[in-house]
Amino acid sequence: MSRIYTIANQKGGVGKTTTSINLASSLATYEKRVLLVDMDPQGNATMGSGIDKNNLESSVYDVIVGKVTPDQAIKRNTEAAIDILPANRDLTAAEVELLNLPGKENRLRHALMRVSPSYDYIIVDCPPSLSMLTVNALAACQGVIIPVQCEYYALEGLTDLLGTINRIGKVLNPNLSIVGILRTMYDPRSSLTNEVSSQLHTHFGDTVFRTTIPRNVRLAEAPSYGQPANIYDRTSRGAIAYLGLAGELIRRNKQQKNG
Repeated sequence: MSRIYTIANQKGGVGKTTTSINLASSLATYEKRVLLVDMDPQGNATMGSGIDKNNLESSVYDVIVGKVTPDQAIKRNTEAAIDILPANRDLTAAEVELLNLPGKENRLRHALMRVSPSYDYIIVDCPPSLSMLTVNALAACQGVIIPVQCEYYALEGLTDLLGTINRIGKVLNPNLSIVGILRTMYDPRSSLTNEVSSQLHTHFGDTVFRTTIPRNVRLAEAPSYGQPANIYDRTSRGAIAYLGLAGELIRRNKQQKNG
């Protein structure tokens, strides 16, 4: 069975989608079988993975409401060696429809159970809000990776998210845990970055990933070409950082398994 990780933060602009795409592609570089699930109606993870969200016969929306099976909606990025369960604006309708469906919080979990034996890792990208889509993502996974930009109010937003994760863990998913906190758009020359980074270590200790994701032009450019950074420019600082994150995640999993 695969490890299912949700990339979540209720605060926007912290690098959730960038992390989802590039972590998925970097894990594939380590020869892991990877599925990227786009749970954001904006479809940015879909487009950033080279799939045209405007030309989909079926999407994660159709999977969640039971119109198709996951296998019927999954697309392949051959160059990055990852599969994508894509999303587009249709997913907005799922918010309303889910309210009237049985087991509305667990629709994604049941769908992913059908395909999880085919993958080592399933990475789920969330919208920047506590919606029914986010609840589905958190109910479906074993762990949450939280991207955090080292800026003012970062800890405040993080506290809200931790409360949400705790509530969902109690009600819907007792196996839910925080896999790690990822510092994104990291600039070690900034005193604010260093101050917030220090606060994160003080509050969360080893839960904070050693890997940091720098501000990087090539990393920002890659989605407009529909490519993960390690395909667009594998020598870029951003691509190298996400490769390091994938390696750190794999090592953590091995330690947990052996421990």
